[in-house]
Amino acid sequence: MKKFSLIFLIIVSIMACNHDEDSLEIKKVMSLQEEAWNNGDIEQFMEGYWKSDSLMFIGKNGIKYGWQTTLDNYKVSYPDKTAMGKLNFEIIKLEVNSSSAYMLGKWKLLRKEDTPNGYFTLYWKKIEGKWVITIDHTS
Repeated sequence: MKKFSLIFLIIVSIMACNHDEDSLEIKKVMSLQEEAWNNGDIEQFMEGYWKSDSLMFIGKNGIKYGWQTTLDNYKVSYPDKTAMGKLNFEIIKLEVNSSSAYMLGKWKLLRKEDTPNGYFTLYWKKIEGKWVITIDHTS
């Protein structure tokens, strides 16, 4: 019985370490997205998204599909660095499983004229060893 308890404890510890590592990787992607946005680099910002036609972005205009569509929409909505402003993310909740994660957070843009802000829900998947956003619901 002691042997079983020890093995169980080791397995639980390994799983906890993996989830902590995955959480850090996801938070790093978010940090890199903030940095890219604040440098006016939408293409680099998009590296955090799944480069697939199945990517889903849900915003005020409904559901849009595809990485390229999402990139094109960002470029229309934020044509230059002034329109992009300075982005800040605040992660409220992050739940990580072995190959997927759920994140709830706030976003805020600091611009000369205004300070738009809202919430986001992101669904992440670990695809080919890389954490990427597969569903983004932003309001």
